[in-house]
Amino acid sequence: MKKYHISISNYKLPHFFSFILIVLYCSSILNAQESQKYIEYKGTVVSKSSENPLPFVNLLIEGTNIATVTNSEGNFSLKVEEAMPNAKVTLTYPGYEKLIIILKDLDRNKSIISLNPQAFELDEINISRPKNALILVEQVFSNIENNYADQENFMTAFYRETINKRNRSASLAEAVVTIQKTPYTNSGSDLIALYKARKSTNYDRLDTVAIKLQGGPLNALYADLVKYQKYFITKETLSNYDFSFGEPLINDGNIVYVVNFKQKSSIIEPLYYGKLFIDSKTSALTNALYNLNVENRKAASDLFVKKKPNQVKVYPTEISYRVDYRKKDGKWYYSYSNVQLEFVVNWKRKLFNSKYRISSEMLITDWETELQGKEGISRKSKFKENTVLADEVSGFADPEFWGAYNVIEPEKSIQQAIEKIQKQIKKD
Repeated sequence: MKKYHISISNYKLPHFFSFILIVLYCSSILNAQESQKYIEYKGTVVSKSSENPLPFVNLLIEGTNIATVTNSEGNFSLKVEEAMPNAKVTLTYPGYEKLIIILKDLDRNKSIISLNPQAFELDEINISRPKNALILVEQVFSNIENNYADQENFMTAFYRETINKRNRSASLAEAVVTIQKTPYTNSGSDLIALYKARKSTNYDRLDTVAIKLQGGPLNALYADLVKYQKYFITKETLSNYDFSFGEPLINDGNIVYVVNFKQKSSIIEPLYYGKLFIDSKTSALTNALYNLNVENRKAASDLFVKKKPNQVKVYPTEISYRVDYRKKDGKWYYSYSNVQLEFVVNWKRKLFNSKYRISSEMLITDWETELQGKEGISRKSKFKENTVLADEVSGFADPEFWGAYNVIEPEKSIQQAIEKIQKQIKKD
């Protein structure tokens, strides 16, 4: 049986997201089904003033760690146990008033939830913010030493990567990882090691193409653009972009400046566009949402594709990133990141193409500044950039660790998955 490999270049600056496509005949793998009963609520969160959908709205079941986040189109899926009809759902989004809804009041299939914009005085913002957006972005770079973690941290994180063909899940891998994170003032790279990992794959859904992702959790970690400026924007490359102010937001009573950016029209190579969210008091970057410009299909494809069969064309249609930071004791820490890659595979002499979406997502669950007698991550045990997580895991590895939760549910949010195994992580 002949197999074709489409290899995607790994960490070609300034782009770090990479994956492998392997063309092969497929075999069936049966997936287990969860016996526990739960109810799924689906809906969309919109702005009450504009009726536009709101992406990345946080939905949290009060008193629990069960949570989810709306996608780029404002849609959400929230699964809860059947015995929680009176639970309260809290919705929060920067620049909007917090909203609390009783779970049983939601429509299970098509809830439309409206959030009210939060009112604030524009005069104060106009007086205090810099004269132009570029100056503010330069302040972010200048204040890294004061704003971000200045000592080594040892983090525990939950990582998930999914591969979907159209809207159907074909492969999902999850892992609990440890991260040895160097100070933001240190140019050294962070180290990641696998603690526990598992996977679920249904090759039938992939048709004739199986996709594997190189780099695993490193893809999500490198979205920390404050630490890994070389993959994004540096002081030297600021001149490649146009910056402008968007509407400011209020987050937890504090003003957050929004800076829109895009590559200059004179720049030919694919660069980035998106939004930077900057704390008004400290000039710290608190969040970022950005995309790679993929208008030039060939140029965008060349950034990722290293080898492929002659009869196949592969090109990205969307490459998006998100990174969040969390503040503790006056310093900001990397907290969450999400990388989404959507691409098309075209076969010659084939009427229809195939669309795939790869997601790489990681959430920090805990961290400490000292290992308390434990050894750090060695160069030998670290996760390498050319490693494929799915190849490192054999089925449901270590079922005793995952316990009753040894079934992966593609639709569940990463926060819900963490809720299920958090006690076991602490126990081990």
